[in-house]
Amino acid sequence: MSTLMIVVGSVRPGRIGLPIANWVHGEVTSSNTDFDVDFVDLAELSLPFMDEPAHPVKRSYTKDHTIKWSARVDAADAFIFVTPEYNHSYSPALKNALDFLSAEWKHKPVMFVSYGGTSGGTRGVVALEVATNALGLVRIPSAVELPFAMRDVVDGVFTADEKVSATLTKALAELAATSAALAPLRA
Repeated sequence: MSTLMIVVGSVRPGRIGLPIANWVHGEVTSSNTDFDVDFVDLAELSLPFMDEPAHPVKRSYTKDHTIKWSARVDAADAFIFVTPEYNHSYSPALKNALDFLSAEWKHKPVMFVSYGGTSGGTRGVVALEVATNALGLVRIPSAVELPFAMRDVVDGVFTADEKVSATLTKALAELAATSAALAPLRA
């Protein structure tokens, strides 16, 4: 079985990313048997800002938090980034988590569940693609985009409509197929 890492890309107090990521996690575990899940909340992971002395491409990590983060990302076969759009761009916490590592991301598929205002977070995802492409992540075409998602979070729980749920189901199948296709490159 493949390992899917779901990453909560926002660390802001009061964020809606956590309820959305919890919904994604619930959908994956209840309807998809292709993945074991590693759920990563960047607020709990609490990576400092780029504190390794050597470039990540060398993989000569000196900090315990980086060594642990490297092992988790290395063990993952695919990723879902649940990410907000901040000022037409990406979450700095998610970008920092990506930048800590290098080879650990290569030849692994990624899908985005984005949220924001009118655009549903798509501008943030587009800005993030430059970094994910440089790291060798392979974006699948399907994505879940949630405009004005704050309306769908009540008492800390995100509730999706049928269309959004169907989009996630389709994207998960695509993510699993892409992960399997890329497996020989990761071996």
